Amino acid sequence: MCMISNWVLVALGGGLGAVLRFAVSEAIPSEDVPWATLSVNLVGSLLLGTMTAAVATQVMSESQAIFLGMGLLGAFTTMSTYSVETIGLIEDGKWRMAAAYVLLTAAAGPLLAWIGWKSGHAMLA
Repeated sequence: MCMISNWVLVALGGGLGAVLRFAVSEAIPSEDVPWATLSVNLVGSLLLGTMTAAVATQVMSESQAIFLGMGLLGAFTTMSTYSVETIGLIEDGKWRMAAAYVLLTAAAGPLLAWIGWKSGHAMLA
C-alpha cells in the first residue's frame, strides 16, 4: 500500500483550498465590506471544528485531517487578508466597519468552531 507523504497531502489540499478561496472572492463582491474574507473565515471555522470532532471520534484519519485541515482549510481561510482588509478599512476612515469586522470575526469564528465541534461530536459519536 502506497502512503502519500503528509507534505503532498498538504500541498494538494492547499491547492484546492486556494482555488476555492479565489472562487469565493470572485463570487462575493467585497468593495465596501470584506464579505468574502469574512465568509471563508467563518465557514472555515465551522468546518474545522466539525473536522476536529471527526478526528477525535476516529471517524477521520490523520491523513484525511492533514489534507482537509492543514491543506484545504488552511489555504481556504485567510488571516493575512483579514488583517490587511482591517487596516484598509481604518485607513479609509471606516472605523466602525473595521471594529465590527474585527469583533464579528473574533466572536463568530470561535463560536462557529465550537458549534462545529459540538455538532460533529453529536452526529459522529
